[in-house]
Amino acid sequence: MTPIRFSPSSLREGHWYEYLIRFALGGAATVFTGLISSRYGASIGGLFLALPAIFCASATLIEKHETRRKREAGVAGERRGQKAAALDAAGAALGALGMLAFAFAFSLTVESSIPAAFIGASLAWLVASVAASYARRKVRPARRARISTKSSGCAISRSRHG
Repeated sequence: MTPIRFSPSSLREGHWYEYLIRFALGGAATVFTGLISSRYGASIGGLFLALPAIFCASATLIEKHETRRKREAGVAGERRGQKAAALDAAGAALGALGMLAFAFAFSLTVESSIPAAFIGASLAWLVASVAASYARRKVRPARRARISTKSSGCAISRSRHG
């Protein structure tokens, strides 16, 4: 798996209106969370803070950019774009698990000390995120091997009985 790195060159790949869409959707999600908090209380509104504010926009933009890159290279890139968006979704899910761990740890320790709650919750976020990422890396190859074994077994049995 490729290590995470910062690439400012990717900012040039987007158009100004794509960033405007991300900004607007992120702002709308924040306003939505604020409305829920004011109506139902902070504990319910806080649950919606885990909503990836710009995920919808970023997933479609990632798919669009990957497809365009492949098309410019002379290759049909629809599947590649879908896979890139799916990878982004998997990362968002792992991030949500980390945020859940943060919220849980913070809620358990905030009564005793707010600074300690932030430190403990941040450590819980780090541990949960790294553990989820590690588990995903370990489970995915095993699942892929199991699926290929099942599909190759089906093809053999079909050819013998076909």
